[in-house]
Amino acid sequence: MTDRTASIIAYWDAAAVTFDDEPDHGLRADSTRAAWTRLLHTLMPTTADVLDIGCGTGSMSLLLAEAGHRATGVDLAPRMVQQARTKFEAAGLDGRFLVGDAMMPPTGEQQFDVVLSRHLLWTLPDPEAALRDWVKRLRPGGRLVLVEGRWHEAGQSGAPYVDGAESLPWNGGIGAEDLTEAVRPLVAAVRIEPLSSDPDLWGGPVDDERYALIADL
Repeated sequence: MTDRTASIIAYWDAAAVTFDDEPDHGLRADSTRAAWTRLLHTLMPTTADVLDIGCGTGSMSLLLAEAGHRATGVDLAPRMVQQARTKFEAAGLDGRFLVGDAMMPPTGEQQFDVVLSRHLLWTLPDPEAALRDWVKRLRPGGRLVLVEGRWHEAGQSGAPYVDGAESLPWNGGIGAEDLTEAVRPLVAAVRIEPLSSDPDLWGGPVDDERYALIADL
């Protein structure tokens, strides 16, 4: 394990305790939870096997399971994964959660109907390599769903993310046009759904770029 990887794990493990305090992380407000439920309903096929990469505390996976999908979550931080497992146990729902690197999720040869990632690409040392890997994990006709945007880095308590974060390729996020260009060669079709104008998704109004990229094989 590299020093940077250890720092990343330590950062997100420390963040796990209060991660769900953010409205769009914990989805504790009825309006926010309902907004994400509606959005996922429009993005997902019927009864899908979904790989939730960078699942955090499992909020998206939980909504997927409640809608009848089969969720597998992967996160680098063990405490995030434990939070996700606890949520599922409390809800009485089945889900699988694995500790692992988003660059190479530890799901073996298994393929999925949907690969979902939300607000993760900016943290990766080689996001384009990750995208290539994720597409290979899709079944024929599968779908890649990326909820992304361009925002100011929000370090915990004002602290920087990790040493060297400013050198990450997509630090601070990536705009829809640039992400489309990165994904287009890997898939058959790409579309963008703007999300900035729906305050319920974020727990209030936002003035930066937020969107969902939907790519089909």
